[in-house]
Formats: sequence, C-alpha cells, structure tokens
Amino acid sequence: MRDPKMRDPKSQMFADACAMLKQAEQLHRQFFGPSSGTGSACWEPPVDIFETEHELTVITALPGVRPEAVRAEIEGTTLIVTGVRPLPAAGRRANIVRLEIPYGRFERRIAISSRLRLTGQELENGCLKLIFTKAG
Repeated sequence: MRDPKMRDPKSQMFADACAMLKQAEQLHRQFFGPSSGTGSACWEPPVDIFETEHELTVITALPGVRPEAVRAEIEGTTLIVTGVRPLPAAGRRANIVRLEIPYGRFERRIAISSRLRLTGQELENGCLKLIFTKAG
C-alpha cells in the first residue's frame, strides 16, 4: 500500500508548474499593472535595497532611461522614483515580434524611514543608485 504522504511525480510536476504560472502572473501584474498612485498605466522597475549601520542604498534598474527622464522625490516616508522609458526607434517603424522589456511611464514607491538624508545619487550602467545616510 502507498503512503498517502508520498505524491505522484506527475501530480507534483503539475502542481509545481501551476505555482510557477501563478508567480509569473503576479510578476506581470507588478511590472505592467496600473499604478495605485496616479491611476494611469505604468510599470514598476525592480529595486535592490542594501542597509548598513550608517547607510541605506537603493538601486533601481532603469536600462535605457536617460538621467533627465528620471525623477526621485521623497513624500513623507515614501521614496518615489518616476519617469519614462521610451520605445527605441527600431520599434516605432517595425512590427513588434516580441516585447518583454517594459516601456513607457514607470513609478516605484518604497517606504523608507523619516530619519534618512539623501547624500548621493547617480544613474550609471542603467541603474539609479540613491544613497541615504541614517540620522543619529
């Protein structure tokens, strides 16, 4: 007799595939869903956040975005990074075969401490790097 706790390999593979599809749909909604802040459609760029005893560094992936097309501001305890990533010239006059990289308006909201002070910023190699110093 089979142990009921043991799963059939086919059932396990199907369950794993369903879980991956669900995760992919969630990521799609995250990157291409409507912004809760403005109501207009936009995508959310991914971020990495690193914290040390004295600093907080936020890195936002913005490949192909020019520095003048990005705005970072703080409203209360929320860091808001907004801007536009234009469709490349090649995509304007061509039939699009596949479009996986998000274009258009973007917005990312990140909760931060009110005790942070922006001390450094740069947009290099497609990443916006914001460095905050912790107030004593």
